[in-house]
Amino acid sequence: MPAPNTGVFPCYENQFKVGKAGEATPETTIANCEEFSVSFDNGVEEWNAFEQKGWKSRLMTAKSVTISVKGKRTLGDAGNDLIAGLAYKNGRESEVNFLWAFPDGSTVLFENAVVSVTANGSGASTGVAPLEFEVMSNGKPTYTPAV
Repeated sequence: MPAPNTGVFPCYENQFKVGKAGEATPETTIANCEEFSVSFDNGVEEWNAFEQKGWKSRLMTAKSVTISVKGKRTLGDAGNDLIAGLAYKNGRESEVNFLWAFPDGSTVLFENAVVSVTANGSGASTGVAPLEFEVMSNGKPTYTPAV
């Protein structure tokens, strides 16, 4: 078994895999992903108790994660086709299992993640067709640390 990576790393060492919701761990990569960003939405309750003498008390009570991905539409690639096919879906049909593999060997599995396709095949006549989407957590994801 290879040792986990340490130190700095290029972003392309992050990898994503996708699979249909309700199926086993995702195994299908998504071709031609170029860029991604991650945002955490944290629900924090605040209150001002007398005993804190004007200082706020806080408690983290909620979390969600959104991964925004930019890439190129790649016809015939199973992962790319699966994501692009969600553009016209609603409800539970827009959910997938989504795995984020980190360079250190750890992973986060988002079961039944909601996928919102935001760009699919449009653009300038001389451009390469985009595939852009957001993967939004739907319940608590499963984090597995590197071995």
